[in-house]
Amino acid sequence: MTELPQFLENPGGTRGAIMSATYAALCKHGYSDLTIQRIGDEFSKSKSLLYHHYDSKDELLLDFLEFMLDEIEGQIPAYQDGGVDDHIEEIVDQTFGFGDAATSTEFTQAVVELRSQAAHDDDYREYFSRSDRFIRKHIAHTIRSGIEQGVFQEVDPQQTAALFQNVFLGTMVLRVTNNDEEVLEDSRAAFERYVREYLLVEA
Repeated sequence: MTELPQFLENPGGTRGAIMSATYAALCKHGYSDLTIQRIGDEFSKSKSLLYHHYDSKDELLLDFLEFMLDEIEGQIPAYQDGGVDDHIEEIVDQTFGFGDAATSTEFTQAVVELRSQAAHDDDYREYFSRSDRFIRKHIAHTIRSGIEQGVFQEVDPQQTAALFQNVFLGTMVLRVTNNDEEVLEDSRAAFERYVREYLLVEA
């Protein structure tokens, strides 16, 4: 049985129940083998509700992605809760931990499949472009705050945020398409060295 993220365990409302069912079905079947019928198999309410709200699998999945982005925006930890350097360390942990024990490997695989749809589907491309902008904005804001507090060196926040994001995306794809764990370990070691030597004021 697929383990749901905490915010999907008791989401409330019809839409929340549909999102939980979509997550479970996506992890189980992946994008290419996913159908509304299979989402309905995970749905605790009448399957007719799915067809009432959504005309196609992709319409449902795009709403699911919007739902996930809303949750991510609400759950990203505020750097004010600790030092900005601690927050950057947390971002690094999340970057290299996405798809391991902390996050369902099946879900990571599904996200990579969904992202690949953006290569030829404008709706998916628009969604991922918007979610990428949000992530870069958050990281850039954290880096800018660290510079103001004298914790980070005078780097370009936007360029550094873009680097963080590219490392995250590359890590996610490698984790689900490559069996070589050593390359991920080496990448993390090199990226942590970059953070220590080129971002933090005190190594």
